[in-house]
Amino acid sequence: MTKKEFSDKMAEKAGLTKADAQKAYDAFLEVTSDYLKSGEKVSFLGFGTFSVQQKEARVGRNPKSGEKINIPAKKVLKFKAGSEISKEIEK
Repeated sequence: MTKKEFSDKMAEKAGLTKADAQKAYDAFLEVTSDYLKSGEKVSFLGFGTFSVQQKEARVGRNPKSGEKINIPAKKVLKFKAGSEISKEIEK
């Protein structure tokens, strides 16, 4: 599903114009990103929780050559699905 398809569906379901749905979509992404950048979790009851996790630097191995490589520390986005959406997907 593309951004346009998603916002068009939002407009249809919420009774909004496509332009208003696009603005709401953009605002949702901006607000969610701002909270995640500041280190806070973003939870939607029944849907799930977005959070940022710090991965420590480590030594890995190149699978092709077997050579050891240094993998730098980084932040990764995590999503844990809520129970309601998990049940819906199982159906």
